[in-house]
Amino acid sequence: MRFYNFHLMPWPDLPADYDDISKHPSAWVTLSNSNYDPEKGHHLYNEYLDQLEYAEELGFDGVCVNEHHQNAYGTMPSPNLVAAMLARRTKRISICMVGNGLPLRDHPLRVAEEVAMLDVVTGGRIISGFVRGIGDEYTSMGVNPTYSLERFREAHDLIIRAWTEDGPFEHFGKHFENRYVNIWPRPIQKPHPPIWIPGFGSRDTVDWCAHPDRKYAYLAVFMPDYLIKMFFDLYRERAEHYGYTASPYQMGHLVPVYVAETDEQAESEAADHVLWLYQKGLRHKWEQFFPPGYATRDAMRSIIEHSGEMDFANFSFKQLNEKGFCIVGSANTVRERLAQYSNELGHGLILALTHFGDMPNERCRRNMERFSSEVMPALRKEFSYMA
Repeated sequence: MRFYNFHLMPWPDLPADYDDISKHPSAWVTLSNSNYDPEKGHHLYNEYLDQLEYAEELGFDGVCVNEHHQNAYGTMPSPNLVAAMLARRTKRISICMVGNGLPLRDHPLRVAEEVAMLDVVTGGRIISGFVRGIGDEYTSMGVNPTYSLERFREAHDLIIRAWTEDGPFEHFGKHFENRYVNIWPRPIQKPHPPIWIPGFGSRDTVDWCAHPDRKYAYLAVFMPDYLIKMFFDLYRERAEHYGYTASPYQMGHLVPVYVAETDEQAESEAADHVLWLYQKGLRHKWEQFFPPGYATRDAMRSIIEHSGEMDFANFSFKQLNEKGFCIVGSANTVRERLAQYSNELGHGLILALTHFGDMPNERCRRNMERFSSEVMPALRKEFSYMA
């Protein structure tokens, strides 16, 4: 089992009247940037970077950063910039960009170059996640969501070719054209850095990841436990269909985790931050979250089918914790729940979100310390059989 420390870098100071949905229907796209204070932002970015660097000292296998635009939920418009800041301040851990929003970029070769450069600088410690970006970001960036999937697939294919084929060669696709594809530098990892794909309800994504041409890690994000099992079982089924057995390290779970001395203390300290994440940071306008053309018909059918189990706004902290949207408790409770999940779901990648919402720095660092010293070692031993 491998453990990664995930960070969102949220902006914690929402307007005093944010609970009035008529005034603030979402933390995305339309929440005025007049609520952002760059001076405090300077402090927060450095505090968040310190937390990520602390993860190496505590023994995590890696750290994870991501890409989002125009929102208070996560203030990382460029995961590659954050990775670059971490590259020279860390020596051992993997740095995972989970991930670059390929359809939102003007050209995928810029992504190919930046990730290759980071891989060379770090001596091969980069994990390159690719995402489509959530629906809100197509509004933010002025990109037509109808072309999201085909732009993603074409950009992905071009990046892989740029990393693995000798140049120069030509690419003339529907969305991107290059007479000379010949990136310098090329990645140090061969054939290319590992690729992780976060997912949020699409069977097509699971099948695409499991295909033997890719065998990419599929990451279940902010799902109840029964949905995670459904998608991980589907991954294993598709792998068997393609003639191989999926590794536990082809499946990962991103989940907020909080550890305290007792279950009661953990709930007391973490509940408000969990509710901030799910009911404030993840508040969306439906028409922007799933704009017309963004999701395939089958994906939308699945999303609607399970929408009742994803209605964060109406869940209490207790319900969120019981359903698996977070794992909060004493070290014994967190260990037992993570072990149970891994035994039942069969995944080997734990992406622990140890800072979430408006959690203060001291509380986050205590959480990281307890998780690394009282949870990780026992689980590494219990699941040491994972190859």
